[in-house]
Amino acid sequence: MFSRLMDLLFPPKCVLCQKLLSREETDICHHCRQVTPEIEKPKFRLSFVAGWTSLWYYKDDVRASLLRFKFGRKRCYALSYGRALAMHLQQKGFDKYDVLTYVPVAPMRKFRRSYDQVELIARVVAKELDARLVPTLRKTRNTPPQSGFKDVSQRRANVLGAYRIKDTDLVRGKQILLLDDVITTGATASECARVLLVAGAKEVYCAAMAAAHQDKNK
Repeated sequence: MFSRLMDLLFPPKCVLCQKLLSREETDICHHCRQVTPEIEKPKFRLSFVAGWTSLWYYKDDVRASLLRFKFGRKRCYALSYGRALAMHLQQKGFDKYDVLTYVPVAPMRKFRRSYDQVELIARVVAKELDARLVPTLRKTRNTPPQSGFKDVSQRRANVLGAYRIKDTDLVRGKQILLLDDVITTGATASECARVLLVAGAKEVYCAAMAAAHQDKNK
């Protein structure tokens, strides 16, 4: 009864195009599922990462949706994102790992935004995969946004040394699945993977909601 009442007051909308969903649709409308195909294979490699996957390309409605989620306080999107990413991971064989973790934001940024967007997605993924989410990393510097740098080397330098391991016992000898929201050049994910490997991780794999066609922003 409560669920029906909430649907009447706040009709569910597609997280991508924001159109009202029909009773047969969940999270994403049929049209968006047809015109927003999942990525078959990433187009570039990430340093220190044994393999990675992404659900969508970071463009059009996907980009707009993730920006609303990240900066427009649409934290409710995390449920839809997490369910979609968890299904993608199972389909692509990325559901076999020892530790599920995520790329964290800086404490000050989390305080200002009131949430860590990747952590919210990771919680849903963990629930869907019946896994335990382990926060293995902490960000020690509130770095400028990666989108502010046009050169790949500048982006790598921006995040170099910005992450620290919380406890080496959490990752030593383990296969790690690292979650992020968007991957473009992969500078952030690569730096986190490097830190995990230095701490003794056996291998690091990465998964994200969206990725660029080519390395140019993150």
